[in-house]
Amino acid sequence: MSTLLPTRRVRLLASLWLLLLCTGAGLIVFFTGTSPASAAIDMLFASPTPTQENLWAYVDLPKPTATVVPTSIPTEIPATPVSPASETPTAQPAMAMEIVDDTAPQAAQESENAPGASYSGSKYILVDISDQHMYVYDGDALIYSFVVSTGIGNSTRVGSFAVQSKIPSAYGSTWNIWMPNWLGIYWSHGLENGIHALPILPGGGILWEGYLGRPVSYGCVVLGTYESQLLYDWAEIGTPVEIQW
Repeated sequence: MSTLLPTRRVRLLASLWLLLLCTGAGLIVFFTGTSPASAAIDMLFASPTPTQENLWAYVDLPKPTATVVPTSIPTEIPATPVSPASETPTAQPAMAMEIVDDTAPQAAQESENAPGASYSGSKYILVDISDQHMYVYDGDALIYSFVVSTGIGNSTRVGSFAVQSKIPSAYGSTWNIWMPNWLGIYWSHGLENGIHALPILPGGGILWEGYLGRPVSYGCVVLGTYESQLLYDWAEIGTPVEIQW
């Protein structure tokens, strides 16, 4: 009886110590997990969580407006005046040309067809009606390539001709227009057709401006103002002119 009592007492004390140890450990864990120091330690060793930086802001933008883009160019020449004294002519066989410059023109004898057989130079002018283009050669070298406008209603004659007159400023009395840089190339029923710049109207406007590249003239071959000056300065009396389809 005396032997069992100490053994039971020892077991009881051991159980109490174990209970106290567990309770103490639990309290330590609780206070450690809820303290600021613990939170700082967790942040130190924890992996960073990616965040999205706010890179946008509200702005006021004007409402877009529709932009109309033209899909075609005019296909008809205006038939009513579009500038002082301007009008679209009807087809005529030739241009009635008068000299308005005091300097006498360089001219060959009037004839229905003057191919300039006596010309011995290397210059040559080719007009292609089908593509409304002029090709200017010196020998085999292409010197200029110009967009032109020939006569409406096939009024520009096809054939081999030559520069038979050079007039700085010619006047078309039939329609009251001026024709700068006139190069006469053939006669038709007493009237001369030629190559010249876009005609100038009495009020100073430019007839057919914006229509180069399509047949619009009375029968002449029409060039832009700058291009006609280049050709006028370059061409010589007798320079062959070939007009073809």
